[in-house]
Amino acid sequence: MPRTLIRKNPSNFKTLPLFVEATPEGLSYQSVGMPLNFSQTLQRRRPVTVPDNERFALELANLGVSVRLTLHWQNRDYWVLVRQRRQDRGDVVLKLISGYVPAHELNLPLHTAIQEIAEECLLETPEGWLGGRFNDTWLPAPYSSALHYREALPFRLTPLSGAARPVRSANLQLIERPRAYVHLPTASLQLIYDLRLDVPKEAKSLSLFHVDERLEGDQLVARLDRKRPDLYLMPLEEGVPLPELYTLKRDKLIPASTRGLYLAESFAIQEGWTVREERIRWKDWVVQQGLEAPKAPRRGLKKLSVKALRLMRLVRGSLRKEP
Repeated sequence: MPRTLIRKNPSNFKTLPLFVEATPEGLSYQSVGMPLNFSQTLQRRRPVTVPDNERFALELANLGVSVRLTLHWQNRDYWVLVRQRRQDRGDVVLKLISGYVPAHELNLPLHTAIQEIAEECLLETPEGWLGGRFNDTWLPAPYSSALHYREALPFRLTPLSGAARPVRSANLQLIERPRAYVHLPTASLQLIYDLRLDVPKEAKSLSLFHVDERLEGDQLVARLDRKRPDLYLMPLEEGVPLPELYTLKRDKLIPASTRGLYLAESFAIQEGWTVREERIRWKDWVVQQGLEAPKAPRRGLKKLSVKALRLMRLVRGSLRKEP
């Protein structure tokens, strides 16, 4: 049975619409209007268009933040993806850890990103759940009333190199240089931070779980389902992703199927400052990235090759017997 970790009142969440100006040199955003609750924000997430992908000014529904999280574990690197059923779009995708930026953090979206990691990416050992640190700052322990967090052995978050083009909140440049794009189908500005998570070497028998909030009636409910960890690792080789997915249970990587899989729009092609797609098929993304998916040997060919090998051995044996 899934375990309920926390319940929230969604009306407590407030965000603000944005006015965004983009040029080939950079992008800036600032809040406009009055604070909106979650339902009001969803109502404003309607498709928009721009005449030029590199230069435009328009009002958007909200600011969203995502983390391209590189997990370092047992001397290997992995991208972290999570499974989400998107109720507002009626689909299921694998996506980056992400969330809405509340009104009071529009100038500090990195703070929201770090909190999303603490809420969505859970690391379990037999002695308890791992806490985390970003530089010298402890991450929150959002489920401490339901889960036992270990005081020792925190994982560590560090920023990786950022995007080339600057992003500003009003006149304040975001020094971590997140990648930015306007998602046209939902009229939202999305920021993506590159962060690295180092698992302490002493953390043994590690398992990974994803916890996401779902709107149920008039409450946001977060549940832990051990039968569906919903957190996936994509291995990297010299910084390049391999087209493979795994879950992690007690230090064992378990292959996950990619059949019929879709990735969220952050994996789709970005044109200038815009992304037009709602999602992208895993197969299409693999082709787009120039990656080779692992192919299982064709059963018929395998049988044929075995028969050919046996025939060659028989021929060689008969030749040796001839005078």
